[in-house]
Amino acid sequence: MVKILFIFLLFYTFVLGDEIHQGDSLLTQKIKTFIKESAYQQNKAFIDIIFSPNSNFYTQNRVDVVKVAQTLKDNGLLNLFFNKPQELKLTFKTAASPQFFVKIMGDSLGNMGYYRYVTTESNLSSSQFTWSVVLNSEYATDPVILQKELYKSGCKITDIQKNSATDWEYTIDLSNATLAVNTLKGGTEFELKRSLNPHWLDVSAVKTLKITSSSKNTWYPHIVYYDASLNLLEVIKQDEKTANMMLEIPTHAKYIKISDLYSLKNIKDDLLLSPN
Repeated sequence: MVKILFIFLLFYTFVLGDEIHQGDSLLTQKIKTFIKESAYQQNKAFIDIIFSPNSNFYTQNRVDVVKVAQTLKDNGLLNLFFNKPQELKLTFKTAASPQFFVKIMGDSLGNMGYYRYVTTESNLSSSQFTWSVVLNSEYATDPVILQKELYKSGCKITDIQKNSATDWEYTIDLSNATLAVNTLKGGTEFELKRSLNPHWLDVSAVKTLKITSSSKNTWYPHIVYYDASLNLLEVIKQDEKTANMMLEIPTHAKYIKISDLYSLKNIKDDLLLSPN
């Protein structure tokens, strides 16, 4: 009986130990996603210290990949720079609306200085949308900086897979996402400054919107309304110079995009918005 009990305890110890090892191994594997095996082995003792206790690097039973990247970066172990400019591939995955996702990711990349990228692939399945872009860069995208940009829209990175120094995959949670744009409030005027990009605004709190164009402008209105998932609701185009226009905000409209039908260079001065 004692022998049987001993064998059982020994077996349980092995199983429990294996589970702990697997948990630790998951963190170790993610660390090795960011640094080379040789660098890991060379700095293993130091890595064990900075990642202790391991439990601090898990959230909701998954590895907190951004915290891992931040820790490696803070301790000089995350090398994102190339010897020369390279073609960098970035793949983004989500369960959210494709239009909404591409808009948020495009804005985030633009805020990080990435403007000249080319879409190489986009796939939509029943459970996931995948968007891949390539660009020339002297360094890989910093996961910590990308997360800070995504936080502005209520998004978070849930996983990162580094396939190579120039090939990265990000899984993004958009469950609490919203566009990082100004929200119009009834009775409060708002000025749109000259811009080379269309103006996006949250109009969910207003019913009407008067737009007054400066006399310095030659504005041909191009107005687009979207719902909360960036599904198109209505488009307004006006093929004549406009000084004033009054808009009725459609039901379910969350966002408005204000642009020019031909060129934003036509808007040389402010557009004054008067919402109600």
